[in-house]
Amino acid sequence: MSRWYSYLLCLTFLTLGLHSCTNDDDKPVYSVKYYSGKVASDWFEMVRGLTKTTPGFSPPVASRAMGYCGIALYQSLVAGMPKNLSLEGQLPDLGFLKTRPDESLNYRWDIVANAALANMCRLLYPTATDSMKNLINKLESDNLNTFGKDVPKADIDKAIAYGTNVSSEIFEWSKTDGGHEGYSKNFPANYVVPQGPGLWVPTSAQKIPLQPYWGNNRTFVLGEAEAVTPPLDLSYSEDRQSAFYKQALEVYNTSENLTQEQEIIAKYWSDDAGLPGTPPGHSISVLNQIASRENLNLAACAETYAQVSMALSDAFVCCWRTKYIHNLLRPVTYINALIDPSWKTLLATPPFPEFTSGHSVQSGAFAAVMSARFGSNYSFTDHTHEARTDINGTARTFSSFKAMADEAAISRLYGGIHYREAIDDGVAQGGIVGNAILALHWKK
Repeated sequence: MSRWYSYLLCLTFLTLGLHSCTNDDDKPVYSVKYYSGKVASDWFEMVRGLTKTTPGFSPPVASRAMGYCGIALYQSLVAGMPKNLSLEGQLPDLGFLKTRPDESLNYRWDIVANAALANMCRLLYPTATDSMKNLINKLESDNLNTFGKDVPKADIDKAIAYGTNVSSEIFEWSKTDGGHEGYSKNFPANYVVPQGPGLWVPTSAQKIPLQPYWGNNRTFVLGEAEAVTPPLDLSYSEDRQSAFYKQALEVYNTSENLTQEQEIIAKYWSDDAGLPGTPPGHSISVLNQIASRENLNLAACAETYAQVSMALSDAFVCCWRTKYIHNLLRPVTYINALIDPSWKTLLATPPFPEFTSGHSVQSGAFAAVMSARFGSNYSFTDHTHEARTDINGTARTFSSFKAMADEAAISRLYGGIHYREAIDDGVAQGGIVGNAILALHWKK
């Protein structure tokens, strides 16, 4: 056998070997990881836009919508993620879906994701403005024109049907969690505000507090809300020597001696409705930026967006349960009554009880998931507010996700709207929530 013939024979076997490697379950046409994750990021940016512009999408309501979008994305793609497990049977009341992938698993997964998230945006934001509905249609159409180029129509139709049907089943399941159409029930008229020493009282013209029943909603981790409800370590007291008085005095003294940087931080993280799309919208903005920076593939995005959005959603259920169990009064009420009747907060006090801090809980949950995925010392820059002119929106750089969570949390002290206990316990509570989501069985 000549040397040349031997070379050709070896090359032939090598080529056949490489070809055979592409015929397993991980070949591009079968595996989600070979597709760009940009389709996920683009749709979650759409979710942020919908949250900003759709009436009623308060932080708890917005976090819920994000959570179900994350699950719909993951469940519509998991069949093409050979190393991952479905969430069917793992999440409360989520049995096996009727929609099953065909045995070939031969799907255009980017088209599947596009259809699933377009459908969820329409279902979860039915009261969106006409202009936002047009943007949903445009993003879906633009993506389909890109992804479907040179793809047989039958394959496009199959992918659209699969993504749409899976997400529709997720939406039907979502209706049973207690938060369905929460955007129309933010301030239920039948709620009677408890009265007594140290209990929350209205701090504005809004007399009914926001979503008083939200803590009863089903979480994605069974029994999570009950398990992560922290106690109030500092008992209510009006004694000037008490620990409770001293923490109120800390809020007062901090606000009276606020540095320029502290004021910038307070306003940067205020995340009022209609601006960044609520606190969970800010978290999703950071995730969008990092997904782009890391050029995450679609499989990585499916898992990451599901984990983050589920953690944010459960964080608000757990936080709201805690708020209405303890029903603690806000700093402005205590300070005006016992320290300085003319004192005003830098930020508007939100219309719901004090403990724990929603910003802190959701930030702690976000930090737990992101640290697990990208590392506890992952440094990054947040550009969320760069386009804003009403505040100093200069990009802020953080040495870790924990550092970001801590800054977002302490901003509420600087703003005069939370005691330190609500902040510190909130971050810890959120960390427990995030780790509970991570503890689900995501991998085979």
